[in-house]
Amino acid sequence: MPRPFRCRRIEQLPVYRSFSPDDITAAESVRMTVDEFEALRLLDDEGLTQEACAARMNIARTTVTAIYESARQKVADALVHGKRLLITGGCCSFEPVALRQNIREKGLESMRIAVTYDHGEVFQHFGHTEQFKLYDVNDGKITDEQVVDTDGYGHGALAGFLQAARVDALICGGIGMGAQMALADAGIRLYAGVQGSADEAARALAAGTLAYDPDARCDHHEHHQGDCGHDHCADHHCHGN
Repeated sequence: MPRPFRCRRIEQLPVYRSFSPDDITAAESVRMTVDEFEALRLLDDEGLTQEACAARMNIARTTVTAIYESARQKVADALVHGKRLLITGGCCSFEPVALRQNIREKGLESMRIAVTYDHGEVFQHFGHTEQFKLYDVNDGKITDEQVVDTDGYGHGALAGFLQAARVDALICGGIGMGAQMALADAGIRLYAGVQGSADEAARALAAGTLAYDPDARCDHHEHHQGDCGHDHCADHHCHGN
């Protein structure tokens, strides 16, 4: 009988998820998994030994060796052959973000929806939202609501924040590709390109009638590797049109 596959513990979700050469349009992509990125981060950025890396990721040293070599080969392939490097996926368990505020517990049978929130409206820039409004749903009806601060977490940690708050689905306006991949890795369903009342959007999702745009994102994030950080973003990129 084969040994059971052990998920790799990830302490820090990648902030930057996509890298492309500036001087050409990459025709091919290389996909690096999040656990391969974590091995690179711990061994090459933090300078750990493979034994220490194995302990941090909760895997065997031989597994560290294998995924580290795979990660290095993918970086070389992208650099030498001018391919786009994407970081997403893998069998990972994420280190929970420590919440610095009290968030009410979610019921065992509840679905929790988070909406980027600003004065009652769906805030249009995921990476810069200062608040989420959380809605707990049972049998298609909202049973609890609470507004929570993002605790100053930047776009790279917001997926971990939502995961720690036990969020199942996110409603937002514009969102970068890196954040989309982070949410997918955290197991959070995304409903982007939504505008208007946050309460109405949450009720529509609970009822299964929400209109959203799965392709809504800030187009310039492909180059800047982050979420909305430019003043012109609201005028040109982040409305999901």
